[in-house]
Amino acid sequence: MTTDTAASENTSPVRTTTAIDAVADSYTDTLIRLNPSFATELGLPGHETGYQDFTPAGREEFAAAARETLAALDGLEPADDVDAVTLDAMRERLGLRLEIHASGWDLAELNNIASPAQDIRSIFDLMPTDTAEQWEHIAGRAHNVPAAIDGYIASLRAAKDDGKVAAARQVSIVMEQVTRYAAEDGFFAKLAAGARTAGGPLPAEQQSRLDAGAAAARTAYSRLAGFLEAELLPAAPATDAVGRERYALASREFLGATVDLEETYAWGVQELDRIIAGQEAVAAQIRLGASIGEAKKVLNNDPARRIKGTDALIAWMQGLSDKAVADLAGVHFEIPDVMKTLECRIAPTDDGGIYYTGPSDDFSRPGRMWWSVPAGEDTFTTWAETTTVFHEGVPGHHLQIGTATYRRELLNKWRRNVCWTSGHGEGWALYAEKLMQELGYLNDPGDHMGMLDMQRMRAARVVFDIGVHLELEVPARWGSGTWTADKGLEFLKANLDISEGQLQFEFARYLGWPGQAPSYKVGQRLWEQIRAELESRPGFELKAFHTKALNIGSVGLDTLRRALLG
Repeated sequence: MTTDTAASENTSPVRTTTAIDAVADSYTDTLIRLNPSFATELGLPGHETGYQDFTPAGREEFAAAARETLAALDGLEPADDVDAVTLDAMRERLGLRLEIHASGWDLAELNNIASPAQDIRSIFDLMPTDTAEQWEHIAGRAHNVPAAIDGYIASLRAAKDDGKVAAARQVSIVMEQVTRYAAEDGFFAKLAAGARTAGGPLPAEQQSRLDAGAAAARTAYSRLAGFLEAELLPAAPATDAVGRERYALASREFLGATVDLEETYAWGVQELDRIIAGQEAVAAQIRLGASIGEAKKVLNNDPARRIKGTDALIAWMQGLSDKAVADLAGVHFEIPDVMKTLECRIAPTDDGGIYYTGPSDDFSRPGRMWWSVPAGEDTFTTWAETTTVFHEGVPGHHLQIGTATYRRELLNKWRRNVCWTSGHGEGWALYAEKLMQELGYLNDPGDHMGMLDMQRMRAARVVFDIGVHLELEVPARWGSGTWTADKGLEFLKANLDISEGQLQFEFARYLGWPGQAPSYKVGQRLWEQIRAELESRPGFELKAFHTKALNIGSVGLDTLRRALLG
């Protein structure tokens, strides 16, 4: 299940749309109809103000669409290798989606980073603000926030009645988040107060409508906060661990692969030890006899490696990103001109974290790297973050997601825009970090230490996530007995060299989003295993491997393995 189609801009052969493509495209159109926010993510016009139905009935509509699509695929034979991958991927992804729906946990979705509580607000970050018409769309969507929130509350209540509630820690954190959204100086208030077109203030009538929409959204988020406090928190379990059955399902969701959890946990422990040893060796290069901590102090105190203020951070990110694109294009990767623009921005929230948002379907909105800076933080160290720019930008997420979006002549709409699998995508981004080291871009000992620090964090997350959620034995190096959240926090403090605000955010994220954090490092492992097997075959060429792999798009890792290895 491979394709030898080239990735250059002017030599891509025309591929005829197949019956399987038609089913995939139809399913994508259904998803856009059911979820207008998805259209906004893709930059597609005509869906600017709506939300999906977050009620249980709305969730069932998505499940019904998956069932109908799988039924439509039955009996269809692949016309080519591209079709074979589509069929494999859709059966895996949609089948798993139905398993999760049957479990009932999709109705209980609530955590500190990626649940409707955040998604209903965050879609505004992608909405353009240059014209009065665009602000009218924002006002319209703000007016629709109350219905979206009420639907979400209905699902959380139904899940609670079925005995499925997120852990108390997550409920409490989300209460704080949504209360901030609803505040007089919160997101929606600032959105309305700062409304301007490229030509100046909004007309009074339009500003009034926007103010009313922002007020309605604030009231709705206040209502969500009240529900969480009065109804959900009393029913929420104190235990953060989700248990083996739920964790195994989540692991499959984020990897697109089935792995032996105990073996993966043991590998994570060994990988963490290996990375720490590597850091110790680099520390000695930075200063003879220095410990890891002492070497980091040397790096942190180096004025040449420090940035003050978010404006300077943006400029540094943009410069490093642009250089990577210029250096790698045509040498190690095929990068069409339309993909060479990547915007670096500070996120409008202060929740913590760094993330990438893909380009619109026509690239009129470029890919963007966002840095969510916790309140009060304004000093940054380049040695620690160089590898992150490669992870989020090129050759990481921007190259991966941009390629899938660009390859419309090869990939159907579902392959380009829907089939995102965390283990594939985040595994590729970690592979990209190691690749940049391999290519010599992290030879500076400080930058190398930063890359190892990020790799250490990802390995520690494998140990923490699987260990805590399955309540496995703590490795002797890190303690004794079985894992608990408290033991896990101390373990993270020892292995994640990040600010206290970031640490608390990450700690809550791992507890509330089981299976997601390990998908980075486990995904990298699976990517490297695939490459290693291909390297053992005659005629292996690295650039060709990258081209072929990226042209497949973000499928589950079991599908990727079958596609690349045959």
